[in-house]
Amino acid sequence: MRKAVDLPDTIPVFPLPGALLLPRSHLPLHIFEPRYLQMLTDALKTDSRIIGMVQPNPVPGRSEKGLQTIGCAGRVTQFSETEDGRYMVTLTGMSRFRVVEEIEGFTPYRRCRASWVGFDRDLGDSESDDTLDRGPFLSLLGRYFEARDLSADWDTLKEADDELLVNSLSMMLDFQPEDKQALLEAPSLDTRRETLVTLIEYALRGGGEGDLLQ
Repeated sequence: MRKAVDLPDTIPVFPLPGALLLPRSHLPLHIFEPRYLQMLTDALKTDSRIIGMVQPNPVPGRSEKGLQTIGCAGRVTQFSETEDGRYMVTLTGMSRFRVVEEIEGFTPYRRCRASWVGFDRDLGDSESDDTLDRGPFLSLLGRYFEARDLSADWDTLKEADDELLVNSLSMMLDFQPEDKQALLEAPSLDTRRETLVTLIEYALRGGGEGDLLQ
C-alpha cells in the first residue's frame, strides 16, 4: 500500500468528460492523440507511472475548459501498442486528489499540482457497505438495464463484493459528467451507493437525456 507522502506533488492530467476512475478500480483507456501519447510515454518513465483522471469544467469566457477540483490518480498497470501506434492502457485507481493549481509548462498535455490530503481512506483496504440491501438494489438495477436495453452478468453482480459492485456500476453506467463527479466526490462507499441509487431512480422517472420508463 502506498502512502500519500509517496505520491508525487505534480501529475499529468487527462481531462476526459464522463470517464470515472475510483480507488482500487480499473479503467481501460484507448490513447491515440499525440499529446496523450506523449503523456503516457512520460508517465512510464517515472517510478509512480501515475496519470490523473479529472473532469473538464467549463469556465465562462475561456475557450479551454478548466478542471474540476477533485480527480482520481491511477497507475498504469497494463499497456499494449497497436500496429498503428495507438495504446490500449489500463489505469488502476490509487487515490483521489485535489487540484491545487494547474501548471503552465512546455508539455503538450496538462499538468497540475496535486494535494492528497483528506483521501487517506483511498490508500487503504477496500470498503464495505453495511447498509446495502442487495435485493432491492439489484431489482432497481434490473429495471434500469431493461429500460436501457442493456445486458448484464447477474451471477457476477450478485457475487461481487460491495466495493466492486458499487464502483464498477458508478464507472460503467452512462451518466452525465457532473453526475460522475458527484459519484467521485462521495466521501464513503455507502454515500456513493446512495448517490448511484438517486441517479438511477431519476433516470427511470424520465430525467436526464430521455424518457426511459414511466
